[in-house]
Amino acid sequence: MTAPATAAQRRADLVRLRRVRDRIDREYAQPLDVESLARGAGLSAGHLSRQFKLAYGESPYAYLMTRRIERAMALLRRGDLSVTEVCFAVGCQSLGTFSTRFTELVGMPPSVYRTLEKHPTTGLPSCVEKQVTRPIRNREAGPVAAP
Repeated sequence: MTAPATAAQRRADLVRLRRVRDRIDREYAQPLDVESLARGAGLSAGHLSRQFKLAYGESPYAYLMTRRIERAMALLRRGDLSVTEVCFAVGCQSLGTFSTRFTELVGMPPSVYRTLEKHPTTGLPSCVEKQVTRPIRNREAGPVAAP
C-alpha cells in the first residue's frame, strides 16, 4: 500500500496539471494525445488522466475536445468557413467525430449551429459572450429543433 500524498506532492501535481491544461488551451489545434501531454508533464498517461479528472472533472481528451468545440463555435458564428474547414482549423482529423462531439456538447449539428447562430452576441462584451456561448459539457445539451 502506498502512503498518502503529502501536501507538497499534491501541490506539485496541481502545478503539472495546470501546465497540461494551459498547453491544451494554447495548442488545441495541434495533434495532441494523452501520452504526449503526460510525457511533457513527467507523468504516466494513466496517472495524468486520473489526476486531471479529479482536479477538473473531465479527462484530458474531453477537455481538449471542449476547447476545440468552443473555438469551432466562434468560427461557425463568423460564417466565412465551411463546417469542414472549421473541423480541420480546430485540430480535428475526422469530420464525423467532430460533428458527433459538437452535437453532444452544443445540442445541434455544426451545420445547423452555423445557420442559426450568426452574430447572436452582437453588442455583448467579449467576457459575457464567452460565457453565454460556452458549450455544455457531459452531454447535457438537449436536442434543438431546426427551424
